[in-house]
Amino acid sequence: MHFQNTKNIKKIFNNISQKYDLLNTLLSFGLHFSWKKRLIILLDPKNGEKWADLCCGTGDMSILINKMVCPEGSVLGIDNASNILEVAKNKSKYINNHVITWKKKDVFELNEFHYKFDGICMSYGLRNLKDVENGIKKVYSLLNDNGKAGFLDFNHSSKNSIPAFFQKIYLRFIVVPIAGIFKLQNEYSYIEKSINNFPSGSDLISIAMESGFKSSYYKEICFGQMGILILNK
Repeated sequence: MHFQNTKNIKKIFNNISQKYDLLNTLLSFGLHFSWKKRLIILLDPKNGEKWADLCCGTGDMSILINKMVCPEGSVLGIDNASNILEVAKNKSKYINNHVITWKKKDVFELNEFHYKFDGICMSYGLRNLKDVENGIKKVYSLLNDNGKAGFLDFNHSSKNSIPAFFQKIYLRFIVVPIAGIFKLQNEYSYIEKSINNFPSGSDLISIAMESGFKSSYYKEICFGQMGILILNK
């Protein structure tokens, strides 16, 4: 089992916070917006439900969920990197009607006896947790009965496969050089290693089912470069 260094991850996201949205758009050719919307459509939040956006980053997912649970529901956006959370807070100021609350906290510090949600999402967060397996177990404990969770992240394709080859080329010759223009090459060079240590889609399903989820679904998108995991408690 691989363990991420939480302090290093927090430092990375604090460092890239001001350029995070711009680089996401550049590096995904703007497609990250459609991937996030696709995840939310699959999760289908309803007005009045209580949702959490874990490792919320700059808050894109929280803002998308807000539109669907407003006005009677709520969204809690959680991140342990203070700089990137400030970007999220500033973005939400421009929403006329929002039910989002932001909290600086580590996912594993959430008390399941105090926090319970109808739904949970994570966008590019699960891979960066200090422990993916226990992260999925934590999500399970934070969900109400019949709750659901969804994750969007890089897909860990099988070694020597075509998607894995293109992913390596994309990261080494597009992502890192473009990040280098903004003097953030060190921060973005970690992505390839983190994907190599991230479970495959089938392994994520196995972890989820062993954690107690009743059903799970994994779909590769963007020609196998990204993946969406949907879990039902």
